[in-house]
Amino acid sequence: MLEIRQNCENCNKDLPNDSNEAMICTYECTFCKDCVTNVLENVCPNCGGGFEKRPTRPHKQLDKFPMRADRVFKPIAHNEFLEANKNIDPRKR
Repeated sequence: MLEIRQNCENCNKDLPNDSNEAMICTYECTFCKDCVTNVLENVCPNCGGGFEKRPTRPHKQLDKFPMRADRVFKPIAHNEFLEANKNIDPRKR
């Protein structure tokens, strides 16, 4: 089951279930569209992968499968994967 995190891990912006700003990597690290574009340059600081728009869980399913209750907030001081991967297509990293 996809974990739906409620905030951007870098800037702590709220990202509710129906947010069009939520982006995730293959490990479900969650960042807002602004941080993915302007800070991370589409390179996940945790795994080096790229990001895709997070899907929205149907509202009727939120009672049974709620969003993650706690917030994940780890502001990015350094993205060790950025320089090595920012010019490589995420599907070829």
